[in-house]
Amino acid sequence: MTRLRTRLLVLACAVTVLAVVATSSVLHAAARSDRRAGAKPGGPTVAAGRITLTDEHRIAFRNMAWGPHRDELTTVPVAAPADARTASGVKCLRFYAASGTGVCLQVVHGAIQDTYRATILDRRLEERAHYSIPGIPSRARVSPSGRLATWTVFVGGDSYAGTNFSTRAAILDTHTGRLTPTLEGFAIRKDGRPYRAADVNFWGVTFDSDDRHFYATLATKGHTYLVRGDLRARTLTTLRTNVECPSLSPDGTRIAYKSRDKGLPADAPWRLHVLDLHTLADHPLAETRSVDDQAVWKDDTTVTYALPGDFGADLYEVAADGSGRPHRVLTAAVSPAYL
Repeated sequence: MTRLRTRLLVLACAVTVLAVVATSSVLHAAARSDRRAGAKPGGPTVAAGRITLTDEHRIAFRNMAWGPHRDELTTVPVAAPADARTASGVKCLRFYAASGTGVCLQVVHGAIQDTYRATILDRRLEERAHYSIPGIPSRARVSPSGRLATWTVFVGGDSYAGTNFSTRAAILDTHTGRLTPTLEGFAIRKDGRPYRAADVNFWGVTFDSDDRHFYATLATKGHTYLVRGDLRARTLTTLRTNVECPSLSPDGTRIAYKSRDKGLPADAPWRLHVLDLHTLADHPLAETRSVDDQAVWKDDTTVTYALPGDFGADLYEVAADGSGRPHRVLTAAVSPAYL
């Protein structure tokens, strides 16, 4: 009886401990949820409203401010970014839009684990289609016409700064529904010769205006390259080294990108540059902080990008010709698109 009582006592204690742990976990999660739902003092004003992707002279972005509209697609006037934000109710981890078509990379919360998907949105933010994606969302773009959408995901590791990661870059024709799930099947020409390797990775697609050609980053053997892609021919041609997360200017003549500049620390290795596609000459921008983002062109003279901030990320602008100084445009914001 003594042994049985001991076992029952141990079992009762174990059940009690598990109950306490479970209760504490639930309370902690609830408290954390309450903190997320509560607006942080000093943060921007955000209110629900109507948004369309053809609202001219507005910038759309993922709202990072704590409160009931955190992570929602939100807009403000380009000329008055400090104005109250209009929130859509649509949540995105990464977002981009052009000509009334949006791509929203989302998390799908599951009972055991989260999954991710790419959702194509129409001008009214209604879902046109969605596609499962194989990893954590990283980059998203839409071609100037709105016909092509692209996304990059991490399928291993969690940072471009390290070496233990793998990426998948997909391209979707939103008119036909034809999906290219990875660029790894394209024929690569490196330094004028056919190239094949098991370690190739692609990320950061940016589209030309013809809905055929694009630019992206190719990584292999410890080096990165700017490649020009052809969707019809299914080819990728290297143009130069040390280019990451390219972004094509509206006039199609320049690429804004991340360069791994010498002398920078391993955990903050990047400097924003702009490359002339005709001469392949480049210059650094006035932003000297390390930028881990695919910059967005506000117009032909200015680029926008994210840096860490009090709410997670803030958006900054800097002149594309290397002059001037960077300045903050929006607090608590990431993934901008100028509508």
